[in-house]
Amino acid sequence: MTSMKAIVYEGPNQVACREIPVPVEKEGWVTIQVSHAGICGSDQTIYRGKHPRAKAPLVLGHEFSGYITRDMGDFRKGDLVTVFPYLPCHNCERCKNGQFHVCQNLKLIGIDLDGGMAEYVSVPEWTVCKVPESCTPAQAAFIEPVGISVHAVRKGGYRPGDSVVIFGAGGIGMATAITLRQFGANPIIAEPNPLRLALAKEMGFVVLDPKQDTIQQIYARTGGIGADFVYDCAGAQPVIDLLPDAVRINGTIVIVAGYKDPPAMNFQKGMFREFTIQFVRNCTREDFEIATRLMGQGLGYDRLLNYIVDIENGAEGFAPPPSAYKVIFEVNHESI
Repeated sequence: MTSMKAIVYEGPNQVACREIPVPVEKEGWVTIQVSHAGICGSDQTIYRGKHPRAKAPLVLGHEFSGYITRDMGDFRKGDLVTVFPYLPCHNCERCKNGQFHVCQNLKLIGIDLDGGMAEYVSVPEWTVCKVPESCTPAQAAFIEPVGISVHAVRKGGYRPGDSVVIFGAGGIGMATAITLRQFGANPIIAEPNPLRLALAKEMGFVVLDPKQDTIQQIYARTGGIGADFVYDCAGAQPVIDLLPDAVRINGTIVIVAGYKDPPAMNFQKGMFREFTIQFVRNCTREDFEIATRLMGQGLGYDRLLNYIVDIENGAEGFAPPPSAYKVIFEVNHESI
């Protein structure tokens, strides 16, 4: 095979399924026959032409699963794998301290080089990760977002017993809620979309009534003081406006969502309440490995993968209906 189908970013608000050459495997790299690939918020940012690094033409996708095409170490041809998509420089000050996920020169598969929304992708050998036998290919493609949720919980500093509010019940918000529950929390979820709210409630989470005052409901459930931890998984200005009042004095706000436009926050409230704002970016390899184990435990992450689209319908995936939690492209229908 010399050509393959791929979802290519061609410019602002332009993606298309195109026939392009199959990547040539370099030394130290391996080719993956892609099975499934998810759309991330950063992919939507690229689609809108607002990502500072991504340049057209580009094959999108850093959340994907597939089948390794040759024997490699402990891997055998045909093994289902996922990929740790962060490529550090190994030379900067952060890399020298082992913090590769925040490398000063970090590159990502699907952003700085062609990614996994294609029939084949070539990746460095060291990025390939085994997945639990219980994982389906679609679930394996969702391991990286779960890694983000694991990083948000661990980096944010959550401790069992702390009260938690999550704003946003989309894919990353619900993944964070499931992860927090596994870490011992009982998250309270705020979300205006009734379909998303219904699933959160069905999965046993405490949900707030979007027709009533959000802050008063949070106070009613936290003894009148606000939550110890507030996770912003929505990335919208109306949520930023609520965060300073939702968190308790000396509490912690964890910014998980990316913002399409720079938000504004009332810093005076921050001074009065002396809360901490913790930002998280990407995940560490350890977070990723924890996420891989969690995905194999049947915790409910798979219920978020409710909108699976064929690769030939690339544009459809970037304009999903309100009922979609996580858009996943089905790339190859059969394994090697």
